[in-house]
Amino acid sequence: MKDLHKREETARLQDQNEYLTYLVETYGDMVYRLALARVRNPHDAEDIVQQVFLKLVKNIDRLETEEHVKAWLIKVTVNEGKSLFSSAWKRHTASIEESGEADELSLEPQDIRETSDILQAVFRLPERYRVVVHLYYYHDLSTEEIAKLLGRSNHTVRSQLSRGREKMRRDLKEVFEDV
Repeated sequence: MKDLHKREETARLQDQNEYLTYLVETYGDMVYRLALARVRNPHDAEDIVQQVFLKLVKNIDRLETEEHVKAWLIKVTVNEGKSLFSSAWKRHTASIEESGEADELSLEPQDIRETSDILQAVFRLPERYRVVVHLYYYHDLSTEEIAKLLGRSNHTVRSQLSRGREKMRRDLKEVFEDV
């Protein structure tokens, strides 16, 4: 009887490991992009991804559906980004942009200039607009879903989305006039 229970527990853990692997493969890129959009630093974004998936391992039994998992991952990623900015370490260190090394990390190939210009315009947005624009356009979330995830009113999210678009339009106007 004891041996049977041990085999059942081993099978359950194996199934859970396979499910977690599936979730990391499915949502890892989404979590990384959202973290990067929030913190604008690849190393901090990677740290956030690790923290988010560690929390997922601890809370996997509470999440009932894959839709719930996706929403949970987005919410935890946003919160981890907030936590990073409020940490004593982050307040006392210079960002990569402040150190002048940001240009060295540019990964945009020259043959997709328009796409990289748009992405750079998103990254130049203030954080409150950047996260909303990212969730809306890169993750196809509605303004209602974004409001719920960020704990903001739907009106605030729509305003931030509109203001973010306008800022990007002004930033990109000169880029696309050259084309």
